[in-house]
Amino acid sequence: MTQAPTSAEVVRELFDAYLVQDEERARELVGDGFRFTSPQDDHIDRDAYFARCFPTAGRVARQELQEVAEVAPGLVFVRYEYELRAGGTFRNMEAITVREGRVVDVQVYFGGPPRP
Repeated sequence: MTQAPTSAEVVRELFDAYLVQDEERARELVGDGFRFTSPQDDHIDRDAYFARCFPTAGRVARQELQEVAEVAPGLVFVRYEYELRAGGTFRNMEAITVREGRVVDVQVYFGGPPRP
């Protein structure tokens, strides 16, 4: 019998699907009532996320998940660093809610460049 993936594993899979632009896999991982919030997006729905946010991976030269931690049942905190093809390295944090193996809410907190 196959064990269901942990919430942290689901989140890692979604990040992987984003980076390789596997929209079909990402759609399998994102729930129907999905909401995405960032300083640029105010509680957008699943369709708006896939139209506006998902296609942006082409601007990323490198992304490293530095911390992926399930801090409460179904709540995963992620800290990552990414480098843009146009230049600049940044760190962000996300609070991601997973229910029944699917991501239902993402809240992104923008960071700045890493300090030495």
